[in-house]
Amino acid sequence: MEQVIDIQIAAVKKACNGDAKAQAWLYEQYSKAMFNICTRMTGNISDAEDLLQDCFVIAFSNLHQLKVAAQFGGWLKRIVVNECIRFSKKNIRWEEWDSNEQGNLVNEEVEWWKTIDFKIIHTSIKQLPDGCRQVFNLYVFEDYSHKQIAESMGISESTSKSQYQRARLLLKQRIYKQVQIHG
Repeated sequence: MEQVIDIQIAAVKKACNGDAKAQAWLYEQYSKAMFNICTRMTGNISDAEDLLQDCFVIAFSNLHQLKVAAQFGGWLKRIVVNECIRFSKKNIRWEEWDSNEQGNLVNEEVEWWKTIDFKIIHTSIKQLPDGCRQVFNLYVFEDYSHKQIAESMGISESTSKSQYQRARLLLKQRIYKQVQIHG
C-alpha cells in the first residue's frame, strides 16, 4: 500500500510540473471512479464524459494548489462533485412534489436497497428526474446534509428533503418493478 502511495505522490509532483505521462497515469487511476460520480449525478453518459474531461483539465490546471500530494483523490473528487453541482444548477428545473405523497417514507428504517444488485440501483438512479437525482446523490453518496445541498444548489432545505424523499420513493417503486419483471 505504501508503495502505491509513493507512486501516486511522485505522479502528482510530476503532473504538477506538466509531465503528460504522469497526468495520463493519474487519469488512468481515477477516471473510472470519477466517471461513475459524473454519470450518477448527470444521469447520462454524454454529459458525464464532458464533465469528466472538464474536471481533469481543472485539476491539472490547479494542481499547484494541492498542498498534500497524497490527498489527490479526495481533492479530485471535490472538484468533480462541485463541477457536477455547477452543471446541475444550470440545467435542472426543480419539480414541485406534494409532500402528502411521502406517506411514511421519512420514517422508513429498513434499508431494502442493500439486498438489490447495485447495477439495477445505479441504472435506476440515473433515470431519476434531475432534481431528485442530484439531491439523492449528494445526500447518499457524498454525505452532504440537506442544509449543505440547499446552499450549494440554491434551493430551500425543505426542497432538498422533499426531493430526497421523492427520489427514494421513485427508486423503490422502479426497482421493485424491475425485480418483479426480471427476478
